[in-house]
Amino acid sequence: MSVLLKRVGIIGSGVMGSGIAAQLANAGVPSLVLDIVPTELTAEEQAAGLTLSDRKVRNRIAHSSVQLLLKSKPAQLFEPSLVQLIEVGNIEDDFARLAEVDWIIEAAPEKVAIKQSLFERLEGVFRPGQILSSNTSGISIKEMMAGRSKALQKQFMVTHFFNPPRYMRLLEIVPGPETDPGLLEKAAWIGTHILGKGIVYAKDTPNFIANRVGVAEIGRILNAVEEKGFTVEEVDGLTGKPIGRPKSGFFRLMDIVGLDTLVNNSKYLADKLSSDPTARVLRMPAFVQTMMEKNLRGEKTQAGFYKRVGSGADKEIHALNLKTFEYASRQKVSFPSLETAKVIEDVRARVKAVAGSKDRGGEFVWDFLSATLVYSAEVATEISEDILNIDRAMQWGFNWELGPFELWDALGVESVAERLKAEGREVPALVRELLSAGCRSFYGVQNEVPTYYNFHSRRMEPIPPRPGVVDLVHVKTKSSAEILRNEVASLVDLGDGVVCFEFHSKMNTLSAEVVTLLHQTLDRADKEFEAILIANQGENFSAGANLVQLLLAAEEEDWDTIDQMIARFQNVSMRIKYFPKPIVACPHGLTLGGACEFSLHSHRIRAAAETYIGLVECGVGLIPGGAGTKEMAIRYREGIPDDTEVNALPLLQRTFELIGMAKVSGSAREGQVMGLLRDHDSWSMNKDCQIHDAKRLALAMAELGFRPPREKPVKVAGREGLAMIEVGLRNMQVAGYVSDYDVHLGKKLAYVLCGGDVAGGTEVSERYLVDIEREAFLHLCGQPKTQERIRYTLKTGKPLRN
Repeated sequence: MSVLLKRVGIIGSGVMGSGIAAQLANAGVPSLVLDIVPTELTAEEQAAGLTLSDRKVRNRIAHSSVQLLLKSKPAQLFEPSLVQLIEVGNIEDDFARLAEVDWIIEAAPEKVAIKQSLFERLEGVFRPGQILSSNTSGISIKEMMAGRSKALQKQFMVTHFFNPPRYMRLLEIVPGPETDPGLLEKAAWIGTHILGKGIVYAKDTPNFIANRVGVAEIGRILNAVEEKGFTVEEVDGLTGKPIGRPKSGFFRLMDIVGLDTLVNNSKYLADKLSSDPTARVLRMPAFVQTMMEKNLRGEKTQAGFYKRVGSGADKEIHALNLKTFEYASRQKVSFPSLETAKVIEDVRARVKAVAGSKDRGGEFVWDFLSATLVYSAEVATEISEDILNIDRAMQWGFNWELGPFELWDALGVESVAERLKAEGREVPALVRELLSAGCRSFYGVQNEVPTYYNFHSRRMEPIPPRPGVVDLVHVKTKSSAEILRNEVASLVDLGDGVVCFEFHSKMNTLSAEVVTLLHQTLDRADKEFEAILIANQGENFSAGANLVQLLLAAEEEDWDTIDQMIARFQNVSMRIKYFPKPIVACPHGLTLGGACEFSLHSHRIRAAAETYIGLVECGVGLIPGGAGTKEMAIRYREGIPDDTEVNALPLLQRTFELIGMAKVSGSAREGQVMGLLRDHDSWSMNKDCQIHDAKRLALAMAELGFRPPREKPVKVAGREGLAMIEVGLRNMQVAGYVSDYDVHLGKKLAYVLCGGDVAGGTEVSERYLVDIEREAFLHLCGQPKTQERIRYTLKTGKPLRN
């Protein structure tokens, strides 16, 4: 299936409406955003002599909302110019224009009467074949469609985006009883492939899936905090990374979401679930009401469970005391269960250790986590057609590492059931059915095929493949899939003559062992395969080189080892560039330092849209040493014909600043603007589809007769370029923008980028540039200030200016 989405209409320009428009713009899709007409002039409009009939005034609400996108942090747009794809209007003058679009999304306030009124008006506007949807977070289709024609109901569904739409992967799609299956499939394809969303199908029940499960857990935690006297800091220490939840922790996340949003969602759910035992925990504790009265609603009011105080070097974050409602410096949290969790890398083992701990923190985690597991199992058949959609909803909508049924497996289904019985609590019917069927977990592998428990058939069945998605975990369930492996990397057979080189060390850092296996991969692929992907499905592509390994060698003054290590890194980059078969790099998330260098040398990049790529080595007192500086010395002149004289020094300056300032892109698109992706490189909006897309690209390159680039002389800027950069460095030093050591580092970088102490326009070989790059890198490794910078970054995660 393929869908050409020409334009989308959005009714409502609030946070969600404008955010959806931004994500459409990121995908290159124009939109028309409508909002209400103002009833009063602003002071500025009065001063300008405008009236309520002027178009500028009538479109003001939508226009202001869209303009706020340019100021939003984190950025909603891949780059500011994309705002031009968003046209604004109002629902009085422009409502009829909704007939022109392919998809109409209602994103008005969460009030049934408003939505019903808008859908009544759409009766005279919509046309056959359009997708009509509401972005409601929980209002039922039955309520919204009351009195509407069969024709409109046939084209209607819920498409519930999560906030912010750019970054939250979940898109819940809820069909009504009359919804056309073809339009449902079309909406899912658009969501997956154009907007980059993970699609979850939900039933038309209160708050659908993610908010039904997630808001209930939030209510349990808040009530437990009040009952047991936990502090804000204690809760955040227990509810973040240790149990596979967002590292910000529970209350920090509440500040981002907004306390008023939580209260409204909880009230709506409690009203709709009055007969559900969960309704009790959805009643907010007294401290929440007090915070609402004091306007402590989170980031939107600059104060919530946390508050930023001071400025500059004195800036810090204070935590709220839930008894006195005063702010104070955050207190360090200490529980034995958390100390245990720190040394456990695997999330399943980690959450099991915390929830199984008998200390106060462990008991707190067990109480709310077990209640979530029980509730998810109790409502599963009501809210979803399977457990897969429930787990994915919580992973994509609430950023849980493990969905509730994966958590059942992590803690052990039988163990949890026994503990529930021992505590006098009922084991959910779904769990009893699972165990009665002879199953011991909700997920498994049978005959090298991943399986899940189907509660309709009451047996384990193969997990249905998701179209356009390659899951490396599932691929590797086949014993023959992993061709080569060491502790930090693997070579995986993807079929059809394509292999995937995957690194899987902590933070996917690049060590000597990664480089060794990559050399072995190139040897093997040269003889046996048609194409190579450099890809993985970790949270980030790679944080760059293993600095611990480098620092230890530098402290021991083992220069020969460092020289050999860097030479092997450079050599593998050069082998990638001139390899006779297509190599496609698949960066995503953080793609820093050496990972960027691997990508630069690949024949094509198929990035994820959310790729944050950069050559950041200067931040730790080094220069790119895996042939990356060499490559950028070539790239800044790309596009200039050999027989054309052009002043390339401004391009050189731009490249020097890119590396010297350790710039990192905010998206794959920005990475292309920065020159780290070429014009022929591309990206997948959906990270889950990236490897599938890259494999198709690599096979197409092979089938069309791929030939690697040929090595040719490089024209360098020489002394002329060096002089220009050094003048700039001196000016910055005098102005106090850079330190003496920054200048020293900058000169070393400039020396390599300019090709050394040679005349401008001299042609040199790539091997020469690689050699002077390695020489500069080794020199910097031996400098105490570089070692101080590396040591500081490893300890704090931040750069040091010394």
